[in-house]
Amino acid sequence: MLTLCAVLLVCVLLVNTFRFTSEQAQVEPIQPVSVDEAGVAQHLSQALRFQTVSYQEPGRTKGEEFLSLYKYLEQTFPKIHATLTKETVGDYSLLYTWKGRDENLKPIVLMAHQDVVPVELGTLSRWEQPPFEGNITGGYIWGRGAMDDKQNLLAIMEAVESLLGQGFWPQRTIYLAFGEDEEVGGGNGAAKIAELLRERKVKLEYVLDEGLAVIDGILPDGSRPVALIGVAEKGFVSVELTAEVESGHSSMPPRQTAIGVLSAAINRLEERQMPASIEGATRQMFETIGPAMSFGKRLVMANLWLFKPLLERKLSAAPSTNASIRTTTAATIIEAGFKENVLPSRARAVVNCRILPGDRIERVISHIRDVVDDPRVKVNRFGVIASEPSPASDTDANGFRTVQRTIRQLFPDVLVAPALTLAMTDSRHYVKLTNNIYRFSPMRVRAEDLERIHGVNERISAKNYAVCVKFYHQLIRNSAQ
Repeated sequence: MLTLCAVLLVCVLLVNTFRFTSEQAQVEPIQPVSVDEAGVAQHLSQALRFQTVSYQEPGRTKGEEFLSLYKYLEQTFPKIHATLTKETVGDYSLLYTWKGRDENLKPIVLMAHQDVVPVELGTLSRWEQPPFEGNITGGYIWGRGAMDDKQNLLAIMEAVESLLGQGFWPQRTIYLAFGEDEEVGGGNGAAKIAELLRERKVKLEYVLDEGLAVIDGILPDGSRPVALIGVAEKGFVSVELTAEVESGHSSMPPRQTAIGVLSAAINRLEERQMPASIEGATRQMFETIGPAMSFGKRLVMANLWLFKPLLERKLSAAPSTNASIRTTTAATIIEAGFKENVLPSRARAVVNCRILPGDRIERVISHIRDVVDDPRVKVNRFGVIASEPSPASDTDANGFRTVQRTIRQLFPDVLVAPALTLAMTDSRHYVKLTNNIYRFSPMRVRAEDLERIHGVNERISAKNYAVCVKFYHQLIRNSAQ
C-alpha cells in the first residue's frame, strides 16, 4: 500500500511539473526608436546637479533647488512647455496634462518623483564620483537620483518631447505627475495631485510609477533576466519601544539596565518573526518564472501544495527573499545614555515594519506587543507616515498587458512577471482613482546594483538610460490608442 501511494505521489508531482507552463506574451516587432544616447545622458547629468533633497525634519528642504530644476526642464523640453498644460501642486510638485483626442477613453498617469534622499554622513569619501555633480564617466551617469528617480522623470520628458516633435498626438489623455516628497511619504506631492484629479472626477485606465526593474541574476540557476512589474506593495508603519528603569551609578548596576531591557526586547522581535506566506503577488511571480527554472526547481514551484514549507525556509534565509514572504520588523534607531558612568533611566528604539498584503497595521503592532511581553517596555506607533498594504492590481487588465507588451518589445530576452514591491511608492495615493496601479522602472540592474539605490555610488549606464527613454516612447504609443 505504501509503495502504491509513493508511486501515485510521484506521478502527481511529475504531471504537475510537465503541465507547469507560463506563456510569455507574444509581441509584434517595432520600428527602432531613435535616441541620441549622448544627448539624453547629458540632460540627465544636468538634472542630477540640482539638490532636490527631502528631509524628515521640516524646513530643511531647499526650495530654490526645485525652482532651478523647473527652469532647467522648461529650457530642455520646450515643446512640452509650449503644448501641455502645466500646473504646480503643493509647493513644488508638477502635473502636466497632454489632452487626448477622445474624451471617452480613460486617461493614464506616468509618475516619477523629483526628490532624492540625502547622502549619509560619513559616506562621501566612498563615492567614486561626487553625488551632486552628475559626472559622465566610464559609460555611466553618476549621482544621487540616477536610479531613484530622476532617470524616470527625465526619460518620460525625453519621450514626450520626441513624440511631440514627430507630430504625435494621443487618443487618450496622458498625465505626467512628478511629486516633490516621495522619499518622506508623498503627502505634499502625490497625495495632493491624486486628490486634485479625484476632485475633477478623473477615472484612470492605469498608473505606472517607479518600482521594480529588469533584474539579471534573480533566477537561482542564473538563466534569463526577469522584468518584475509590481502589482502590489507592502505597507509601512514604525513603532517606538521605550524601556524605563531606575537610574543610578554604573558601579552598582542592576541585573538589567534600560539598555539591556530594550536590547532583549529587540532580540525577541528578531527571533520571532511574523509568519511567512507565499501568496498574492509573490506566488504569481513564482508561478510565472518557475517554468523557466531547472527541472528540480520547476518541480518544487509546480507543487507548492507539498513543497511550500521547504520553499519558505529557503526564502527566509536571505533578506531580499525573506522580505517578499513576510511582514518584516527591523530596529532602525536606538538611543540611550548620556555619560559613561551613569545608568540611563530610559532607552528608546524605533522599529520599522514593512507589511505584507494580508496583514494590517494593528495586527503588526499587536504582534510586537505580544513578542516584547515586558511591562517595562512601552510600545507605541511612531511617526506620521503609515500605510496599509496596497490592494493587488489585475494582471489581466489592459494596463498590465500594455506594460508587459512594451517590456517584451524593448527587452525581448527577458521573462515578464508580476511581483510584490517591497518599498513604498507614491502610487499608493492613487488607489481611489484606479484599480490598476503598476510599479516598474525600465532599467536593467543586477542584484548587487540594488544597494546603490539610497546608497553610495548611485549610477546608471548611458546605454541603459537610453533604453529607458525608448521604453516610455513605445509605452505612450501603445497606451495612447
